[in-house]
Amino acid sequence: MKKYILYFALAVLAFSYSSCEKEIGHSSDCASTNTLNHLRSAEYQAILDQYTKNSLPGISALIRDKYGVWTGASGFSDISQEIPMRSCTVSKAASITKSFIGALTLKLAEEGKLNLDDPLSKWIDVKYLDPVKNARESTLRMCLNHTTGISDVISDNGFYLALLNNPDKKWKPEELLEFVYGDEPEYAPGTDASYSNTNFIYLAMAVETATGKDQGVVLREKILGPLGLNDTWYYWHDNLPPNTAQGYYDLHNNGTILNVTNYNTGSGNGYGGLYSTVFDLQTFIEALVREKRVLSQEYLDQMLTFTDSVETYSRANGLGIFRDFLERAPDEYAYGHRGRDLGYTADMYWFPEKDITMVYLVNYGTDAESGLKKQFRAFRNTMVDALMRE
Repeated sequence: MKKYILYFALAVLAFSYSSCEKEIGHSSDCASTNTLNHLRSAEYQAILDQYTKNSLPGISALIRDKYGVWTGASGFSDISQEIPMRSCTVSKAASITKSFIGALTLKLAEEGKLNLDDPLSKWIDVKYLDPVKNARESTLRMCLNHTTGISDVISDNGFYLALLNNPDKKWKPEELLEFVYGDEPEYAPGTDASYSNTNFIYLAMAVETATGKDQGVVLREKILGPLGLNDTWYYWHDNLPPNTAQGYYDLHNNGTILNVTNYNTGSGNGYGGLYSTVFDLQTFIEALVREKRVLSQEYLDQMLTFTDSVETYSRANGLGIFRDFLERAPDEYAYGHRGRDLGYTADMYWFPEKDITMVYLVNYGTDAESGLKKQFRAFRNTMVDALMRE
């Protein structure tokens, strides 16, 4: 991706920004303990400890399997203050936000406030559509399953240069869209599938037009509140609690990680910005696809209608949700979403054939190349391998 080019520049400026006043301050501790009475507690905890010993800063995890619910954590939520990572630690869920915005959009369609096959032009001023190629021809459904072909804002060099100049800026959607004005689309709308964060900027804008309210307010009214997700926050619409984990990344790619907590990569605009705990993410994914109490069966069926597999990532796109782990055995796929940001990583999945839920939050960015990206991939594979063992 284009953004990799800018990581050297980010590294050069990281130290100057680290001395500035930061909006998200140091983390505080919270009171929770690991689950020791789960039959596989020692095995799961050992995996976390293995990957925080010499690599990832902190991991919080939750597993629900046939033996019950296990929670555990390892490493630090704030390295400089030596604050431990805990299962109650709030951390950035990044693109998992899209599953929440997806569920919200489907809920509004279910209530008749919008139609999934509405063109974007029904809900969004054409002055924000005409400069973006394919936008006029795209629908809400195409945005939800990433079949618009619209260019991805976070792969634009201009966005990352703007991030350097104003790291903790609270971006407005129309400001973000400017970075893809005039960009060539990847294909004609509806003819292929490719992941683009820009799609969810448009969805968030449509939600606000259809409801006449701030998207953060609607998200809490329709999803977070009814599910009792009291430890989930949508930044910048919500203020973050003090037990929020710091985020880290190896900006120099030399084995030294830096604090990038306050580099705001467009949070609060539909494609990212959700902060949560492993408990709340478990509640959400299970309520959505296991217990089926968020959407009617009609709209859940639409959400779980998938595009062809995107082979590069071993997943297929539904409406704000993935069918993931397609590289594994046929009965080892999962419904959920990945979260990847500059300083944070998360996974939230339910494996329907095994009836297993896996959620974890990592306060290190694994979207771009670094030495620890391989460690995270190994951790991810090790976790799923362990879950699939009877």
